Amino acid sequence: MSILHYILIALEVILIFNLIIGVHELGHFLAARWRGLKVERFAIWFGKPLWKKKIGGVEYVLGSIPFGGYVSLPQMASMEAIEGKTEEVAEKLPNVSPLDKIIVAFAGPLFSFTLAILFALVVWKVGRPNNVEGDTTKVGWVDPMGPAGRAGLLPGDVITAVDGHPVTNFQPVGNLADSIKWRIITSTGPTIAIDYIRDGKQMPVVQVVPTNVPTKWYERKSLRQLFINYTDRSVIKAVASNSPASVAGLQSGDEIVAINGTNIYSTLSYFSAEQLSTNQPNVPVTLTIKRGDQKIDKLLRAVKPVSPPDADPSFGVIAWQDDTNVSLYYPNPYDQIKTSAGQILSTFEALFAPKGQIGVQQLGGAVMIGRVYYNLFQDEQAFRRVLWFSVILNVNLALINLLPLPVLDGGHITLSLIEAIRRRPVSVRLLNIIQNGFAALLISFMVYIAFFDTGDWIRSARANRDVTPVFSAPSAQPVAPAK
Repeated sequence: MSILHYILIALEVILIFNLIIGVHELGHFLAARWRGLKVERFAIWFGKPLWKKKIGGVEYVLGSIPFGGYVSLPQMASMEAIEGKTEEVAEKLPNVSPLDKIIVAFAGPLFSFTLAILFALVVWKVGRPNNVEGDTTKVGWVDPMGPAGRAGLLPGDVITAVDGHPVTNFQPVGNLADSIKWRIITSTGPTIAIDYIRDGKQMPVVQVVPTNVPTKWYERKSLRQLFINYTDRSVIKAVASNSPASVAGLQSGDEIVAINGTNIYSTLSYFSAEQLSTNQPNVPVTLTIKRGDQKIDKLLRAVKPVSPPDADPSFGVIAWQDDTNVSLYYPNPYDQIKTSAGQILSTFEALFAPKGQIGVQQLGGAVMIGRVYYNLFQDEQAFRRVLWFSVILNVNLALINLLPLPVLDGGHITLSLIEAIRRRPVSVRLLNIIQNGFAALLISFMVYIAFFDTGDWIRSARANRDVTPVFSAPSAQPVAPAK
């Protein structure tokens, strides 16, 4: 891809990110103007200003640290650690009633929620892509040496419950509580009970011992895994020249449906067959492909490419068709908002679970959000996927900001309620100590999360670098006759 393509995507990410931040802060700004509060500064992003301009007594600022934004209101609890020093002295400004402060604080989440509804209305009209395979509980791949494989689970099994909780999808595409993966990573017992059906028959419940993949100190701690995955069709997009796949006649559009006579339900089975060629004697493998209405057997032996020099033996399929079974789904706005709110509430529930493994380290920040948008903008269904993710993000932004913590909007509301009960404001000195202390904690938390988000992005980019293997033509291989 050209550098211009990446620049355009980056600009799209910045645009949508700033729109979401700007609408939230606009809520505070308009409410403050309506209730007669002094507005000193309207800022998008934090840190040293890259640009600023004073209009009508309000300083408009674009900061240098892309982590959010703020509206500086001296008559409310200030945050010098984030907003910088104010020109006005709060004690010399007219008093503001607790109700006015609550209205101004609540306006930000209200505007975020309103933006979520607007996005949801558009999604309701244009639809959002829904992966049919990821929305089922059929197992597409099982690592034979992994926890689930050792317990007896096989590709093609249909999981009906995890630890007694009924499940309706594999990936968390809707309600997290209905997802197999979510139930696995949030489980707390020494074993995980799996109810499943095989060939239409209910099988005895198996107890699987989960595992955690070792990680380095600079990586997020891994969560529980069973080494299983959802189903996906193995449709070839491209093969390398002179590779075993090319010599055998595999071509774009072919779908691999079986390996050595055993049906497969995931591309991971193909990769597993390649890996066996590295770790065990390299024997020929029969791939059954579906081409139109025909099923054809092709005999291949994995070959080590000439380059890159450290590459393992490969059959030569270098690209797969994405989203091979995606349909458009048209959820109504209520369901979209309910699903989005349910996801953040389930996350908080898992975060504070007594024996759970999900901690603050697993949360994502601005870098992660930017990475998600960056990836979504490169998708063929970019417009629809970006809209859907924006619904989730705005609902999350609204609910998180309503938490009763200093610095957040919910903290301002809590302090205003305390002021209304006491019938006198909390001392400005005490407010500054509380706000600046929590602001420092918030900045530290954002830097901490950004460290892991950035590391994940860099490692993922390195792993996904497009390196096309170069093969010397393997010797001609026998091809089994078409069935």
